[in-house]
Amino acid sequence: MSKIKAIIPVAGIGTRLRPHTYTLPKALLHVAGKPILGHILDQVKELGITEVVLILGYLGDKIEEYAKKEHPDIKFHFTYQEKALGPGHAIHLAKPFVKEDDSLLIIYGDTIFVGDMRKGLKTNRDGAIAVKKVDDPRRFGVVEMKGDKIVDVVEKPDYVKPMDAMIGIYFMKKSKLLFEALDEMIETKRMSKGEFYLTDAFKIMIEKKAYLTTFQMEGWFDCGKPETLLSTNKYLLEKNGNGKIEVVPENTVIIPPVFIGKNVILKNSIIGPYVSIADGAEIITSIIKDSIINKNASIKNAQLQESLIGENAVVEDIIEKLNVGDNSLISFGS
Repeated sequence: MSKIKAIIPVAGIGTRLRPHTYTLPKALLHVAGKPILGHILDQVKELGITEVVLILGYLGDKIEEYAKKEHPDIKFHFTYQEKALGPGHAIHLAKPFVKEDDSLLIIYGDTIFVGDMRKGLKTNRDGAIAVKKVDDPRRFGVVEMKGDKIVDVVEKPDYVKPMDAMIGIYFMKKSKLLFEALDEMIETKRMSKGEFYLTDAFKIMIEKKAYLTTFQMEGWFDCGKPETLLSTNKYLLEKNGNGKIEVVPENTVIIPPVFIGKNVILKNSIIGPYVSIADGAEIITSIIKDSIINKNASIKNAQLQESLIGENAVVEDIIEKLNVGDNSLISFGS
């Protein structure tokens, strides 16, 4: 019996988010109270999808542990991409877990998406690709259309004009069509810039007369850099109203929206707006805004803004914009 399965590639190293990604895979970095992957899995579940293939790589054991523990209502399959050969190669690794007549939702695991994915699932075409209009397409894969039909896809074009960019969500009515194209792409070593791209698989599908269309999404947040992680945090906190507070602060002013997790100690401080504080953190005599504070971090006598503070990090006696990894100590005290 066919069903919709999700494939989520989360094998990226996340070099632009170091030092945080030295100890955590990018998909598990916290934003607005939960890991990036947690937000994506919540969206997947809202679509009624209960079976997910995760393509793992760097620190993949941590993603596997998180998925099993935090999302027991999803049936997970795990496979590893041993070499970084591109997103097309990553998706090809999911083939053993998918039946030929299964429908597929492919969604990138390091991006927060804004909009209704159901529009893609409702298509009566062979597949539907999520797009958003961009003024400069040179950093994206883009589609060229004739009516509602995709007639070509181009990876990172060298021209500048408004185009519909592919943002990392793809719905395929039958997995067989996609995996036949991926098989051919890999067998013929059809690569772009040394990697196997989904773009080339879509080209093969189009060449074989597959009818692919698009659906518009409102936008997306690529959580690949500290500044985009913080802007995503800000967006999600605003979207969720005043955020969520799991503790009773002591002599502390809260300026919403904020997220404050469980077992957090807050004393003599000003928190917000746009602050996420994970479970077990301690903040004393400090002012924090537009920042993400991870689990069990300790901040004392500090003023922080636009900062990322890692798990178990200690920050004391400082006024600064910081990007501090896990288990670090930053102190300007005597």
